[in-house]
Amino acid sequence: MKRLLISTVTAFALSALPAMSEQVSRTHGGDTYLAGDTVTQSLSATGDVFAAGSVVTTSGTTSGDTHIAGYNVDIGTQTGGDVYAAGSSVRIDAPVGEDITAAGFSVRSTVDAVTSGNLRFFGRSLIIEGPVSGAVTAFGSSVHLNAPVSGDAWIAAETVTFGSEAQIGGRLTLTTPDEQSVPSRVIPADRITYEEFDRGDMWREFDRSWDAVDMPMLPVWLSLFSTFIVAAIFLLVVAAISLTFAGPRVEKMRKRVTRQPLQTFVLGVIGLSALFGMVPVTALTIVGIPFVPFAVLLIIVAWTLGYLLATYALARRVLVAFNGPEDPSMALKLGVIALAILVVGILNFIPFVGWVVNYTLVLLGVGAITAALLSTFITDPDPALDIDMQEPIDD
Repeated sequence: MKRLLISTVTAFALSALPAMSEQVSRTHGGDTYLAGDTVTQSLSATGDVFAAGSVVTTSGTTSGDTHIAGYNVDIGTQTGGDVYAAGSSVRIDAPVGEDITAAGFSVRSTVDAVTSGNLRFFGRSLIIEGPVSGAVTAFGSSVHLNAPVSGDAWIAAETVTFGSEAQIGGRLTLTTPDEQSVPSRVIPADRITYEEFDRGDMWREFDRSWDAVDMPMLPVWLSLFSTFIVAAIFLLVVAAISLTFAGPRVEKMRKRVTRQPLQTFVLGVIGLSALFGMVPVTALTIVGIPFVPFAVLLIIVAWTLGYLLATYALARRVLVAFNGPEDPSMALKLGVIALAILVVGILNFIPFVGWVVNYTLVLLGVGAITAALLSTFITDPDPALDIDMQEPIDD
């Protein structure tokens, strides 16, 4: 789940960049990055694939992992590694060399989606038609299994149905409101464990199950350091993606942070308040309740991008103060970002002061993003004012 979350946030970070009518494709470090409103790509990749858009459709092959987020996602790429996908509708219809982890309102694997590892589906309507060599984990409102599963299966849902091709080679743990009949052709009754369906108890037990995992014991300081390193690498990856796909827009927002800090701070308060207010307002509409998780995800994305943008702006300001170049190379930009993340991270260990500094950075970054979005929808009146309010020229 952690890997799915990181992949999803990274992909939504791509989609949160300024809207692009045309598809953008770039290869960097052996990995392939795709973004756009509608992404349609036949791949022949040797590394990992990252894609984000409103509608994402892929085909071809990749030797690495596939990470895709969008509204409608159709993965027809034969993947040598893992597949991580998130969206409203997710469809996987090509072989996968390792594991599949996918989340959405509607998630489906077709008969062509042969999974060599484990399959994990989370969503409202889940359909599994592709054979699975490993184990299956499916959490949803309705689950339909119509494929052979070589390993164990854990299905937690309100309704569970089995197709003619369904067969489970290991054990089946069935978590449903009522005990349901499972055909003997799917699995013998002595290999089925029934559990009462209770959302609260289920998630509490799922959370407690991590305590039973025998994890390698590390000193506290080493655990904290490892967590910081992982977070720093993640932020650097997001920074590299943003500077690659939207360099001019990022530079414009960076300059706003340093040149108009007070106004940008106020806009950050307004923008962040609007995002947090979206959650209860969306829930109150009743029909918007399914979109509450997306509103929460938008807050996380805005918080992360805002923090990173303001940290980058601060780092560039310091670089110029020490006689650094006005237009540094990409390597130098990432270097100063890494150093800034380290310094700001260390400040977190200072009580109160660290929290104030980090929260201020978030508000400055969100303010710059808010200003950029407002300028997109509201015409800038400055050019007209410059003409109308200019002083008369003396003859």
